[in-house]
Amino acid sequence: MRIDPTAEIEPGVEIGPGTSIWSHVHARGPARIGRDCIVGEKAYIADGVDIGDRVKIDAFVYLCKGVVVEHGVMIGAGVLFTNDRYPRATTPDLRTLRESPGPDAQPTSVRESATVGAGAVIGPGLEIGRFAMVGMGSAVTRDVPPFHLVIGSPAVRVALVCRCGNPMLRFRAGTVPDAGAVTCDACGLRYKVDTGDVIELDTR
Repeated sequence: MRIDPTAEIEPGVEIGPGTSIWSHVHARGPARIGRDCIVGEKAYIADGVDIGDRVKIDAFVYLCKGVVVEHGVMIGAGVLFTNDRYPRATTPDLRTLRESPGPDAQPTSVRESATVGAGAVIGPGLEIGRFAMVGMGSAVTRDVPPFHLVIGSPAVRVALVCRCGNPMLRFRAGTVPDAGAVTCDACGLRYKVDTGDVIELDTR
């Protein structure tokens, strides 16, 4: 384990073996960071965040309370997660600061081996599916199905991606064809596409 001396790791933060925490990271407890992870400089990890094993978090990432990151996820530089659907600074009478996050806060899950590109903004209460990919700078406002690539603001589905990250099937934004059998040109893994669902045909 490597923790840069400038990092602020509060009590209650669990860090697995082999993980590297770089300069000026701030992690609030209770939170969990798995084994063999990399947390880039100036990243913020709120209390209640759960990060799996072999996760790469680049610099300036903001992980708010309630975010769950599963094994093998890649989160690019400057990604911002949110957890409050209707945020306000104060109560309606303007006399008291409102608790943050408020009562409408919702957790977000990033499933195993998904990638979130640099500068993306992830809305509250969403799920980014297994091996999905979010393009850089996208604003994600709805769930991303497994193996789908989304881009834009708001983000829309434009392709299916392989486990290796290579786009396998491109299509008109938001319309997933029933393509049947699809093979990745880069690595040869095979899939079946049925009503937008991606089914793996090769066992791992």
